[in-house]
Amino acid sequence: MAYSFKLPDIGEGVHEGEIVQWLVKPGDLVKEDQAIVEIMTDKVTAEIPAPVSGVITELRGKAGEVITVGSVIAVFDQSGAAAAPAEVQKVESAAAPAASNAVNASAAANGNAGSVAVQERPTGQASKVLAAPATRKLARELGVDLSQVAGSGPRGRVTQADVKQGPALGAIRSAGVPPLVSGSVVSGGFRSLGERRIPFGGLRRKIAEHLVKSKHTAPHFAYVEEADMSKLVTMREELMPLAEAQGVKLSFLPFMIKAVIAGLRKYPALNSQIDEATQEQVFKNDFHMGIAVATEQGLVVPVIKFADQKSLLTLAQEIKTLAEKARAGKLSLDDMRGGTFTLTSIGSIGGLFSVPIINYPEVAIIGVNKIEKRPVVRTINGQEQIVIREMMHLSISCDHRAVDGAEAALFVKEVVQTLENPSRLLLAEGF
Repeated sequence: MAYSFKLPDIGEGVHEGEIVQWLVKPGDLVKEDQAIVEIMTDKVTAEIPAPVSGVITELRGKAGEVITVGSVIAVFDQSGAAAAPAEVQKVESAAAPAASNAVNASAAANGNAGSVAVQERPTGQASKVLAAPATRKLARELGVDLSQVAGSGPRGRVTQADVKQGPALGAIRSAGVPPLVSGSVVSGGFRSLGERRIPFGGLRRKIAEHLVKSKHTAPHFAYVEEADMSKLVTMREELMPLAEAQGVKLSFLPFMIKAVIAGLRKYPALNSQIDEATQEQVFKNDFHMGIAVATEQGLVVPVIKFADQKSLLTLAQEIKTLAEKARAGKLSLDDMRGGTFTLTSIGSIGGLFSVPIINYPEVAIIGVNKIEKRPVVRTINGQEQIVIREMMHLSISCDHRAVDGAEAALFVKEVVQTLENPSRLLLAEGF
């Protein structure tokens, strides 16, 4: 008995995904709940399990192809018989053009431009064009027929740049102009070392699409303030041995989260979102804190749910767990969704301050920067004196549709006052 498996709904607001890789092949006998394909969406990369046990007779779609939720991606033979040769041959023949394209791409990379064949897509086949969701949306907005645009991305993917440039230039780029060869002579007698190209895809492309959407949708503005962290540095040093005794490494981030939540309680507009469909500003009563984590593949933002109700030690442990999962590429869809406000820290790297991009659809993001000893002026016993203090800059970016400049400044002021007087945290919920 044949069973057609359709791509399931893998997350709220997810309508399509890109096939990263197949984990099985035609003829394989798989068991129910065995992972068969890795799918990347705008939100997360997830392994999709088999809904039934049986023999794979057909796989629909190749790596890099975008498929919609509800479309058939695999066919199972539940009778237990081996895959029919005709079905296997069908899949293998479908893969042949991809192999041919790979050979042509290899030839182009070696400078044999004449061996590259540019295939035109039939008119009206835009649905079969390899393009990301954001690219398809841009094409609709600009009135561009994707079937007439030659993609310059990996495996012929149409990029947003291709859509903006139009069919003519896209066709020229797809023709396989050979790259500069290392060691070639250029003007002045100098030798060029050429260039290196890698596919702009996977997580890096998803990050780019998300950031572009944020910048194009939310009118950003930034505000920077500094905080005297001296008392908090001392408090943390005192608490670290107690935390280590419980197996927890206590960083500054849990304190930052608590201070931010104190500010959000007083200025709730920064913990809101704009509902584009209903044209409403939605104020979130829960505090789900996104924590930006740098990985080898790019920046991801796992979310700590109900952060206001968790203690410093619980926050520290959860930050550690999520960061480890992020760097291992093991974050789930649930780990990544539901954030109401994001905190990004680059203090360990350095720099005075940053101007982060909002993690859309949130309306604000705060950046915490390095803590360093600096000379500052303080009034001591009625006299102004130059003293050394542990200072840090806070940078906030906001969506001006939802947050006014004065409100953002007052919010940051509230965060600074909490950081400069950390004993306030003792009154916070869940401390």
